[in-house]
Amino acid sequence: MGLFSNLSIDIGIDLGTCNTLIYVRGRGIVCAEPSVVAVERGTNQVVAVGEEAKRILGRTPSKIQAIRPLRDGVIAKLDLTEVMIKYFLDRTISSRRLVQPRVVIGVPYCITEVERKAVEDSATRAGVSKVECVYESLCAAIGADIPINEPAGHMVCDIGGGTTEVSVVSLGDLVVSNAIRIGGDEFDEAIVKHIRSVHNLTIGEQTAEALKIKIGNAFPESTIEKMEIKGTDAITGLPRRLEVDSVEIREAIKDPVNIIVEWIKRTFSDTPPELGADIIDRGIVLTGGGAMLKGLSRLIAKETGVPVLLANEPLLCVAIGAGRYHESNQKKGY
Repeated sequence: MGLFSNLSIDIGIDLGTCNTLIYVRGRGIVCAEPSVVAVERGTNQVVAVGEEAKRILGRTPSKIQAIRPLRDGVIAKLDLTEVMIKYFLDRTISSRRLVQPRVVIGVPYCITEVERKAVEDSATRAGVSKVECVYESLCAAIGADIPINEPAGHMVCDIGGGTTEVSVVSLGDLVVSNAIRIGGDEFDEAIVKHIRSVHNLTIGEQTAEALKIKIGNAFPESTIEKMEIKGTDAITGLPRRLEVDSVEIREAIKDPVNIIVEWIKRTFSDTPPELGADIIDRGIVLTGGGAMLKGLSRLIAKETGVPVLLANEPLLCVAIGAGRYHESNQKKGY
């Protein structure tokens, strides 16, 4: 038993709407690529996966289609998700191991049983014999080095591409958890809609994402940043340039940002008073790619009156925590 235990390998997967990350215990993050698959129309033959597929997103000829197989944190295209998982795993682990790896996949708290089974089936068909789904906020807490096994309350808010999950963790488990299908994708969509409605300019999701990352913010800054973008005039159909500033982008994304803040407040109202007191002392920990939006931690702190901390590597927390999940359970005696 001890021999096979040494040969086994723990793998954590953050199967995200925007990016897929894979963590291998002892090696760290071995894969961080966009969750995109490019296929040939008609035949559905896979042309590219990951970074290569994202490069052609929105630029493909009519016979090639770039698809995101996950939407709102869950599988939308089962067959393509299976292809994507197998592609990434084949690149990161050897198929000649004597013992199959233990794979933990982070899933949103709002996932249905049907959606959970789809995740497990896609991993199994990709060649994984042992797969377990664990809620993303619990994985994120472990990955952010929060001491979850303590008899104390810790709040973690994981903002991914398709979902946001706000949870209170104590004694190694979730005490309260709320999840909504709003995340970084909704920030991008809000920017696309704003630019079109205000400036009659049509832009792609990659341009919207670049605006969000470079000049997007959730809280007023002392310096106003500007960025030039290119798109298609919605009236003439001709290409056009436009300069936008950070104030306008903040206004564009305020609705999805405010919804996230309101759900953090709602989670506080559902939290037992003793654990709430712990959180006031320890603060709220933000994880996920969406948590890196400038000024978001300041806005949440202002609205809740509670300190807010951004995890050291917010984008990696779910994958790292999924890979360390079994180790964390061993520490609490499971």
